[in-house]
Amino acid sequence: MRGRLRRATGAWLPRAGKLDAGEVVLKQRRVFILPTRAGLGFAVLLAVLLIGSINYALGLGFGLTFLALACALVDMVATYRNLAHLALQQGRVAPAFAGQEVQFELQVFNRTRLARYAVRADFSDVAEPRHVADIAPGTHAILTLSVPTLQRGWLAPARVKLSTHFPLGLFNAWSYWRPAARALVYPRPEAGAPGLPLGGGSGSSLRAAGHDDFAGVRNYQAGDSPRQLAWRQIARLDPSIGGALVSKHFEGGGGDELVLDFDTLPATLDLELRLSRLTRWVLEAESRALPYAFRLGTLRLPAALGAAHQAACLRALALHGLDEGIGEAA
Repeated sequence: MRGRLRRATGAWLPRAGKLDAGEVVLKQRRVFILPTRAGLGFAVLLAVLLIGSINYALGLGFGLTFLALACALVDMVATYRNLAHLALQQGRVAPAFAGQEVQFELQVFNRTRLARYAVRADFSDVAEPRHVADIAPGTHAILTLSVPTLQRGWLAPARVKLSTHFPLGLFNAWSYWRPAARALVYPRPEAGAPGLPLGGGSGSSLRAAGHDDFAGVRNYQAGDSPRQLAWRQIARLDPSIGGALVSKHFEGGGGDELVLDFDTLPATLDLELRLSRLTRWVLEAESRALPYAFRLGTLRLPAALGAAHQAACLRALALHGLDEGIGEAA
């Protein structure tokens, strides 16, 4: 008997550890419905009306009772239809720094001719859903679900719960969706970190520079020509690093290559603080357009600039000493 019951319930409920990859359609077996508190109170009211009508033989009382019961049954069907046959897809997941919120995109498609109203979505561990959407026929809605982070590494979100009380609020229909998504959480940049090691790293090689060779950017100084302003860097400069205007800096002599080397950091600092300092230096070097080499463990990246180089460095910092599998970071 237990085995048959387990097989029966297993056919209706998704496995706890199974991830939903690709598009998921909320078919009949994925949508559940139960009365709300208001629905239970309405049921008690119907019972009182029915008992009173029987005791006093009230024909109008019977008519009112069964009319209200019919409205409740119609509401149950409408609530179920408001959620059934929606299609769910995973959207973009952008990396974030520890202490920030990771944004998970959920795309909800309504390919039916029935408009959907007040569809609520959030992670199942949130008491009250924070996102409500109306979805017209043949359209879709993009919901952004946020998760706070505490430490670096991979972050796998909790399962997503979609629910609705529409139209009368007597019933609650809901469904669960567990996206096969994970977000990469970078180390938190160190606040008040020392300046970049512009004097050269350990064993850094010299690079030749001719007269008026571009050497990076510096803070704007009175008297700098407008042609000297680094407009590209000004447009994407992080204000938290400091400075609103920067100027291009040229030098005619030789200079040491900027090397961000994990092994050159003081051994008295713990691992997470050293990773946070390197994270801050990577961001600062990018904002100042200073080509930098990166060294972390066995990883050796030559001097470069750009989004790809920065992403490779931050990824290495986020996963240093961690398993490659999905790990909870919050």
